[in-house]
Amino acid sequence: MSANRALGPLLAGASADLLKPPVNALRLSLHPEGIAASIVNWHVWRGHILARLQRQIEVSGDETLSALRDELAAYPAPPGAQAATQEDNTFNQVAVPLQLRSPLGVLSFFSTTTVFGTPVDVTLSELAIEAFFPAGPHAAAALHKMAGNAAAEDF
Repeated sequence: MSANRALGPLLAGASADLLKPPVNALRLSLHPEGIAASIVNWHVWRGHILARLQRQIEVSGDETLSALRDELAAYPAPPGAQAATQEDNTFNQVAVPLQLRSPLGVLSFFSTTTVFGTPVDVTLSELAIEAFFPAGPHAAAALHKMAGNAAAEDF
């Protein structure tokens, strides 16, 4: 997994087994030994992840993705996770913020996923890159601080 220096503090407490390459970011985010307990909006994030996987399964028929979806769906909610509200269940399928507890407070991120491959070649050899971006100045400043960058206002 390639990542910048700010990621380390956000993964504190995650099992070393989940951080061994190749890292599955979906598993890492929802697994009880991953960062699930740090996700403020766990139920909404989980719903988004499962819906996204389901769309990929419908397009590809990939049994590996089906198994991953079933695995992720079986993970229990972390202790203290707030139940999703009706409003939470009507989330925007395109952009669901990931809200993480950190030593510097709750940080919000939005993500984009880019898949490199051909339209007719849906295989495990595709390269998918998921990038998380700060969803506000507080998160940007916190990331700079965690990365040891003093120029947070330049983010």
